[in-house]
Amino acid sequence: MPGLLLGDVFPDFEAETTAGKIKLHEFLGDSWGILFSHPRDYTPVCTTELGRAARLASEFTKRSVKMIGLSIDCLEDHHGWTKDILAYNCEESACCSLPFPIIADSKRELAVALGMLDPDEKDKNGMPLTARCVFIIGPDKRLKLSLLYPATTGRNFDEILRVVDSLQLTTVKRVATPADWQPGDCVMVPPSMPEEEAASLFPAGVYTKDLPSEVQQWIQNTDYQKSAEFLVPSRLWISRHHYITKTQYQLAPPTTIIISGS
Repeated sequence: MPGLLLGDVFPDFEAETTAGKIKLHEFLGDSWGILFSHPRDYTPVCTTELGRAARLASEFTKRSVKMIGLSIDCLEDHHGWTKDILAYNCEESACCSLPFPIIADSKRELAVALGMLDPDEKDKNGMPLTARCVFIIGPDKRLKLSLLYPATTGRNFDEILRVVDSLQLTTVKRVATPADWQPGDCVMVPPSMPEEEAASLFPAGVYTKDLPSEVQQWIQNTDYQKSAEFLVPSRLWISRHHYITKTQYQLAPPTTIIISGS
């Protein structure tokens, strides 16, 4: 992704899609966004990917995430391919559209501009195909995460959903998520947070793990409830030296979190 770094404002563009012409920033509005590219229409791996994305569309919608695909074929091919994807999902033929639009990038202009091409995978004319890119864009239109898969490796959309959960949580709470984290698992206090600040933010204390380096590891245990706008902690168990207290979080409109001990 030449020139596009985490935290950069994601380029706005106008494009033809299966849902009509869109301007990206206008299409996203105040939502989170996921732009994901595909090497080619009618290819088996891509069909499984879009099929899985369609099955998870309601979960992304619950998290206020708008999805949009991109492939280097024309709109006519996109519409024809959509029937294959729906058939792969065993959906009724009466349903003729996917729950997200697909951009037509037959001239590869967006693919080039966003660094999406895979130089090792080429079509019959020797032209590079689009790699399997994923860009997660925040409501502030800044790039929050990027993934780049080769054309030969299909993506895990359950992992992309998990990443969205982590990004949305860490946007509203000063915590970090460890390896293999799932909603409801332990989260961690960022290592950059001074102990005094941690004590102020989490007065009930945190669980610490001493390691040979003598660097403390601070861990919080968190349970979650899903909101239509974002994930918000519903119950937070914080323990230190095996002492456990319970803190109840309540959501106040629009995004304020009120803490009341119990």
